[in-house]
Amino acid sequence: MPPTLSNLVAQHPYPDFQEWWPLGDSFVSMMTDAILGQWRMLAKSADDLAPVQAIVDKYVPLVYARQARPNMAAEFSRARHLDSLLSGEFDALSFAFFHTAFDSLAVQHRGEALRLARRQFTERVGARFFNLLAGRLALDLPPALNTERDLVRLATAVQRIGEFLLAQGYLRSHFAFRFDVSTSRAGRAVDQRQSAFLGALASGATAYALYEMGHPVILPSAVYLYQIVGEAQHHSSRTIEELFARVGCQARETDDFDPSSDPPQFVVELWEIRRRA
Repeated sequence: MPPTLSNLVAQHPYPDFQEWWPLGDSFVSMMTDAILGQWRMLAKSADDLAPVQAIVDKYVPLVYARQARPNMAAEFSRARHLDSLLSGEFDALSFAFFHTAFDSLAVQHRGEALRLARRQFTERVGARFFNLLAGRLALDLPPALNTERDLVRLATAVQRIGEFLLAQGYLRSHFAFRFDVSTSRAGRAVDQRQSAFLGALASGATAYALYEMGHPVILPSAVYLYQIVGEAQHHSSRTIEELFARVGCQARETDDFDPSSDPPQFVVELWEIRRRA
């Protein structure tokens, strides 16, 4: 049996997140569009938000020892009062919408097909958010990653996304996306200088990056979703993943990434990046 939310909250409390902070309405409005567009395709009724609100009403007292605002899911779905949404409220809404979507997918799929369907749901949300964000930021992407100039353009675009996420409160304290990698995975050293990144791609090998986040707003719900259903939302990661897809690459965090293992001020994903066939 999967662990219960109450047990997970007891095992993984997040004191750093108890004092809520404001989120930018630009981020929230685009994320509302991205989440609701995919959620409505799975919901029995696009207007039936009772299951989502029921999860929010349970989540907020358990995780934050507060009462949820009434009709928060309905207001989010209608893009109302987005400029007043606070960090813990978005965390609860993200958990609830993704949990109900993942439950709907479990009615249609089993085993590996279900795991893939849940991941694809997160990818579609990320792709939609990237579409909206790329237009807002006027991102300048190369058509492919072949030259150092291409890599500089890509790194600049990633940095601009990170600056937006920091300014809008999705990340509270830190953003970095690095091509200099010195870490280990499954007992194996992973070392790569940025100067070797393009050569690895060109040869058909795996290139690496490190994505570092400080206090991502959905860290509590990401940990709880991962432990309950084996998939988390990965809002910013799927956004950057879509950016790499636009330049002809498959990029994502490694399969063994577990968000519960990192301190909130320094969540780190090791990414594997390859050229698309």
